[in-house]
Amino acid sequence: MNTVETDERGVLLICPKCGRRNRLRYEGLGQTFRCGQCQTKLQSLGEPVAVRRDLAFDALISRSALPVLVDFWAPWCGPCKMVVPELDKIAHETAGRLLVAKVNTEEVPSLAQRSRITAIPTMALFKNGIEVARQAGAMPAPAIRKFIEHDMVVK
Repeated sequence: MNTVETDERGVLLICPKCGRRNRLRYEGLGQTFRCGQCQTKLQSLGEPVAVRRDLAFDALISRSALPVLVDFWAPWCGPCKMVVPELDKIAHETAGRLLVAKVNTEEVPSLAQRSRITAIPTMALFKNGIEVARQAGAMPAPAIRKFIEHDMVVK
């Protein structure tokens, strides 16, 4: 997650060719983006993105052109650590069709409280700003895939 971050307007991605930081607007996710400096085609987000502020979270789930799978986690949580490679697999498999986001509940406790997170890890699926599904507990990639597909968000 070291090359990808979020703000209130989009996902900030570093161009692998020239190193320039580019903003991929939430409304355009799923489309082709090019670097503003060298015009290199930027790959679809195939890794989870960290959300570190309430406003960035609100903008992401309400304006994203793609469904968003949010993992609420904490650094001290063993099961949360077990989910990391599983979410990486899902993010890679669904690049361009789903955005995987991670919210550290210790770093942004207001989001955890507002989202009524009572157990971690908890995954919540959002589409058009509305939470369409929620699942608490650690899951392997096949179970996460089934959770996503069950709610007909990503196939």
